[in-house]
Amino acid sequence: MAAVGAEQSGAGLGGAEQGGAEQGGAEGRLMEHGGRLGAARRQFPGAPEPFLDLSTGINPIPWPVPPLPPEAFTRLPEPEAEAALRAVAAAAYGAADPAMVAAAPGTQLLIQLLPRLFPQPALRVLSPTYAEHAACWRAAGTAVAEVASFAALDGPADGPGAALLCNPNNPDGRRYAPEELRALADRMAARGGLLVVDEAFAELEPDTPGAAALLPHPALILLRSFGKSHGLAGVRLGFALASPERAAAIRAALGPWAVSGPALAIGRAALADTAWREAAAARLAADSARLDALLAGAGLRVRGGTRLFRLAEGDAAAWHARLGRAGILVRRFSGQPRWLRFGLPGDAAAWARLAAALGG
Repeated sequence: MAAVGAEQSGAGLGGAEQGGAEQGGAEGRLMEHGGRLGAARRQFPGAPEPFLDLSTGINPIPWPVPPLPPEAFTRLPEPEAEAALRAVAAAAYGAADPAMVAAAPGTQLLIQLLPRLFPQPALRVLSPTYAEHAACWRAAGTAVAEVASFAALDGPADGPGAALLCNPNNPDGRRYAPEELRALADRMAARGGLLVVDEAFAELEPDTPGAAALLPHPALILLRSFGKSHGLAGVRLGFALASPERAAAIRAALGPWAVSGPALAIGRAALADTAWREAAAARLAADSARLDALLAGAGLRVRGGTRLFRLAEGDAAAWHARLGRAGILVRRFSGQPRWLRFGLPGDAAAWARLAAALGG
């Protein structure tokens, strides 16, 4: 399947947003991420408040959380509640068996866990992409090569077979069809390796089928993010989908009560709400097209993205500073100095602020 957005050099994005680093990821390294409003306020002290944070790829209109029973907060989660969440997640993501699902307190923890739970001597990462993947595998002692094309994920025919990609990719929206992923997973399996596919942004992309129907596959591990699609990143909930044996190993490594009672209750109800998910996907399709028009009108080249963010190219330093002075935080990348990533405004006032800052 043709990628959305041209494939760039193998240099990773570095996950970098200009304006300060935060502590995170593996082995205490410094890794930069979006959403750091404290750093933005220090960089742009005269900016109007409240800051409009468009630096993340999180749904700006969240799933409406209902009142939760007190027991969700006061009792340790019951195993039956975790099993019920896995059943709903399997249905939502297209896995045939809840035994193929492991629930975790956020996908980031899974990203850090996989290299240590399923070690590989070498890994190829389709890049530029979310930099935590390469950083976590390197921290675990894996030799990581960042490659620029899907074909290069194979590597030498007799070499280690582990590969990793995001589908759709962050930040340029490149995407690949299940049959391409199956063929690559088969080749990885033949070498005793892995194929890890991060589907964090797939849920609201009807034209990007998830790969859960390929499971159980001996080499395939999928990652899913609940918080991005449902606009509830603070809930800290994510999933790994894999063969029953690998999923069980992940659950065992996470230990009991890995997911909080409130996250179990929210995730179970939200993932079962297919009507909300369909309406959100339709709304975001219209909003991402609206954002494309605004960016193009400002002279920025739209390179691609997903329904939750758009990637633009231009004088990134100047635009980042101009928008920052207007109290609008967008995403810059140290590895790609002409790129800016824009999340979607969530209401009429936010759209008006962005339009004024881009056009004024």
